[in-house]
Amino acid sequence: MRNLSGTLELQETALARGRSGGQAPPHIWAQADAAYAGLSAPMAVLDVQALSFNAGSLLRRAAGKPIRVASKSIRSKEVLRAVLAQPGFAGILGFTLPESLWLAADPSDAFTDILVAYPTADGHALRALAADPAACARITLMVDSTEQLQWMAATLAGLSPAAPIRLCLDLDASWRPAVGGKAVGHIGVYRSPIRTGADAIAVALAINTYKNGASPLFALVGIMAYEAQIAGLQDTPHTGNKVADLAKGAVLRQIQRSSMAEILHRRANVVAAVRNVAELEFVNGGGTGSLELTTKDASVTELAAGSGLFGPTLFDGYSRFTPAHAVGFAVPVVRRPEPNVVTVLGGGWIASGPSGADRSPVPVYPAGLSMIGTEGAGEVQTPLRGRAAASLRIGAKVWFRHAKSGEVCEHVDALEMLDGGQPVGTAPTYRGEGKAFV
Repeated sequence: MRNLSGTLELQETALARGRSGGQAPPHIWAQADAAYAGLSAPMAVLDVQALSFNAGSLLRRAAGKPIRVASKSIRSKEVLRAVLAQPGFAGILGFTLPESLWLAADPSDAFTDILVAYPTADGHALRALAADPAACARITLMVDSTEQLQWMAATLAGLSPAAPIRLCLDLDASWRPAVGGKAVGHIGVYRSPIRTGADAIAVALAINTYKNGASPLFALVGIMAYEAQIAGLQDTPHTGNKVADLAKGAVLRQIQRSSMAEILHRRANVVAAVRNVAELEFVNGGGTGSLELTTKDASVTELAAGSGLFGPTLFDGYSRFTPAHAVGFAVPVVRRPEPNVVTVLGGGWIASGPSGADRSPVPVYPAGLSMIGTEGAGEVQTPLRGRAAASLRIGAKVWFRHAKSGEVCEHVDALEMLDGGQPVGTAPTYRGEGKAFV
């Protein structure tokens, strides 16, 4: 087993190889089961070659625009460092201010450009940011209203920040189809109230009114617009009903085409408007599922992605790309309630979002196992039935794929890394470093 620094060097080399393209590596589950036969579960693995393939796929789809890496989809400093070491990846898209402060203070200096993707209401963290010149230079906060500006100014009252607090406007990228000029629906996520150039300018001008003595308290440096209804919504669903899936897929693709056309036009107008009152350093857009579409927007200077590096099940149903399966987890068999049913410890590593089967993990090895509908995946136990159940013994591992990327790292202290079926070290997760940010 190599030490961590050697593992990281190997991983970076593999990532560099992956940029040249090629075929996705084979599924790793049998290799992982053999490689870690002596290691107790629960555990999780990261296949370096699959990560390499996925990184290369993201870069090719970005077509030259830099990709900011979404840390919530990774939740491992070591993996983040390795990805950022590759040309084409630049900066972190963080998910909380405490996380961003922790990353910005890393002695490796790997995390010097962090955009916090969601507004903060953590007064302690905001004051810590203001007191730290290095963090002020490295971290940009997200805002979308004057209400947030008022809260931040009140929180910082009586302090003299080391530098103006860097801010980014979050533009609502959801689609609101209209009939006769009147909106008849909302397709996308509920994030920001900023939709127009006038909305954005109002907040931008408000930013300029806050002072730290004679100096500005805030500095507007960027705009972000995440088209979740395109980047995070599969356009080729697989429910098992072929006719229904074809029909739903056709509808989804039409919705996404119309939505993309609308946000391309609206985002460009908002960016042009804001550039009249602020010197923007960046305009961030897109996500794993929309890179090749968002990169065509001339107003966007950088993209964002994270889940595509690990390739979870929620990214199996896209027509534009197919990620390799880079991460999986194993839990042990602990019971046999019937000859063709085994029960594993835990397994209910449910992904966030609307509840449903697509948010549950999927057993992938041994093949032929499925969950029982009346129980599903449970916090303490998950019963499984199928042809493989009879041959599984107490203590055997069952391997699962997770529905979303970084959430799997909330359950383990490290990702066991494989390269060509061989263990090559471990990558500590945030949890393994004693951190939990949500």
